[in-house]
Amino acid sequence: MSTNTKVYLRRSASEPDPATNVVEKEKMEVAPELGSPTSNDESTGFIERGMKTMLSIRKSKRKNEKEQEGTGTWRRRLLSFQFPKSSEENKTKILDGLEEIVDKAETEPTEGKPLSVMEINDLIQKKQLLEAFASIKYLEDETIAERDADKYKDNPQEFLRKTKDVDLLYTSITSMIQSIVVGTLEHHTVEESTLTSLVTLIAREEAAHPNTGTAADPGSDLLGSPRKWREKWREAVNEGTRKRVLSIPMASTEEEKAWLDLHLSFLQKHLLEDLLKIKSSVKKCYPEEYRVCEVYVEAFHNAIASHLQDLSQRPLEFNELYSLLDWVVNTYHSELFLGHSDLKPEVQTENLSLLLTTADWDRLNDDYITSVKGKIKSYFGNILTLEVTEKWEKEVPPEVKDNLYQSSLSLDIQTIIGEHMKLSEAISKKLKRKTLELCLAELHEFIPRFGEKFLEWNEVHDSPMFAPYFAAYINSFHDLLSGLETVFQVNTEELQKILAALTRNFRNVFLNKLRTKTQPLLKKILTKDWILAREKPNSLAVAVSQFSEHLQHTRQPLGQELLCHVHKYVVREYIVQIIKPKKKMNGEKRQQVSERIKQEVKILNNALIDHGSDSSWLLPAISHIANIIGEKRKDRIKEYVKELTQDYPDIRKEHIMAILTVRGLGFTSRRMIFQQGFHHALESPDGEDGNTLFAEIDVPAVVSCF
Repeated sequence: MSTNTKVYLRRSASEPDPATNVVEKEKMEVAPELGSPTSNDESTGFIERGMKTMLSIRKSKRKNEKEQEGTGTWRRRLLSFQFPKSSEENKTKILDGLEEIVDKAETEPTEGKPLSVMEINDLIQKKQLLEAFASIKYLEDETIAERDADKYKDNPQEFLRKTKDVDLLYTSITSMIQSIVVGTLEHHTVEESTLTSLVTLIAREEAAHPNTGTAADPGSDLLGSPRKWREKWREAVNEGTRKRVLSIPMASTEEEKAWLDLHLSFLQKHLLEDLLKIKSSVKKCYPEEYRVCEVYVEAFHNAIASHLQDLSQRPLEFNELYSLLDWVVNTYHSELFLGHSDLKPEVQTENLSLLLTTADWDRLNDDYITSVKGKIKSYFGNILTLEVTEKWEKEVPPEVKDNLYQSSLSLDIQTIIGEHMKLSEAISKKLKRKTLELCLAELHEFIPRFGEKFLEWNEVHDSPMFAPYFAAYINSFHDLLSGLETVFQVNTEELQKILAALTRNFRNVFLNKLRTKTQPLLKKILTKDWILAREKPNSLAVAVSQFSEHLQHTRQPLGQELLCHVHKYVVREYIVQIIKPKKKMNGEKRQQVSERIKQEVKILNNALIDHGSDSSWLLPAISHIANIIGEKRKDRIKEYVKELTQDYPDIRKEHIMAILTVRGLGFTSRRMIFQQGFHHALESPDGEDGNTLFAEIDVPAVVSCF
């Protein structure tokens, strides 16, 4: 190339525009090329490039005339790129494929200008990318032609410099492409003309650098190589979505307790707006082959997945774990986000990969279960604390509803379990099952702990509220069993065993308190004051009633069972007091004792029956004994003894001997009664109906005669 040509290529922007003198431009640009001493040695490709340049200038000259025609019709526009002769077929194919894109952009092919590197870079920074690309291509073609003409044979450094200039300019325009694509998500409005030009630019580059499918030599220069801007575009989409996801506001734990809820809400809101913008404004700037919506959805999906993975690595609490799992399962694909009606049908989510990996999902589920366990334990602990501080310490009596003592225990526990079951079920059935299992495990641990705490409180305070609380808790635990079976379909076999043990412990304490209250009164039986009626005959009945009345407010059949225990306890202890060795009584006193026993036992039995006891089988026991004590005739005593042994088969010989001793019979008389044939009834100590009374009574070791 001549010196004149070099000067032209590097001329200052302040020089006159070559368009002012087309003839002069043609002389400067074509003649030196064709008339140089080395023109015969240059390749035909270089000559052809010069011809094309000249034709382009002439075409530019005719442009103003064509614009004045104003036909308003679409015209086929061809790209003024030079292709190697060996790629004619490829050239035709690419031109046909780009026709639609160029027409859509409504731009004439930008002619390449011999500008300096700085001038081209200024065009790039101003986003005049089509013009910049044409000039870079012009410089690239010139460099290739000069290389093919061995121009740089003696000056390889100059070739490397120009090659580097071309590569840097292409790199600069690549960066601008990526900046534009990334900025699409950063700005509220879409620069449709910019995106349309971008598509045209990518198409022109692909046409100018057809991909032959052969890999370039790593050691060779990149002149004429495909720049793969469509791939760069996709990388920019991925980068833009990644930056967009990371830009969503996220408060710290210290600033906002519900930081993750808020962040996921913002993520949903802003990214949905982005996707709607992609569909309505961005998609129309690209040809169908770009699959814009699909590419953006996939990019957002991958960016969100990566972001959620990072979030899942944090030490999350219960509410945060649930928010994350719930968002993944119930929000992400719902109509609130990717399934939004305005995104259809362009946005399809069926082929998206898992938002969280299986390992991350399982880990989050395990963390959630561990957190739920701690949460349930804490809730149960709070229930116990409230019972202590708000009821036991203040001795607040339980409420009565439908004649039953009420406690909030069952409702509180079922509510806690139900809420966590509902939450976990919204995530998965597997998580629901695990949640129920751990709730039951915690309940199995809580109930005995609750019982121990209650009994410890009672031992310290000996409060009269023990019986009402006892009845209320038994009612509540019964309701809890029923609720677990019907509402949650739980097998309560193990829990029934735990509650049975708890009930026994409560009942034993209840009976011990009853024993403490009644023993002073029972010990007065057959004493002088008792015989002389200085003690009211209803004193014992009143004391027993004070305990028994609370059992009326206990759910059946448990209340009745407990009342039967009380009834049996009183009758048993009464008999124990009667058969204890006493001083000898004469006939008159025996009559008084008999009548006093009958009177007192009648009041006692009537009170217990009135409270709801169905242990009517206990009624004859003390009456038979009273008849034996007060009877004068020995043959009648024998009949009373016979009735006693028939009504209570578990009675033993020792019991009869002790009763007869109280009556004042001597050894011979007692032996004669047994010789009358009563021994056969004493061989079956257990009653046919399973009721036992005398089997639970120990006979005094020493029986004194009165």
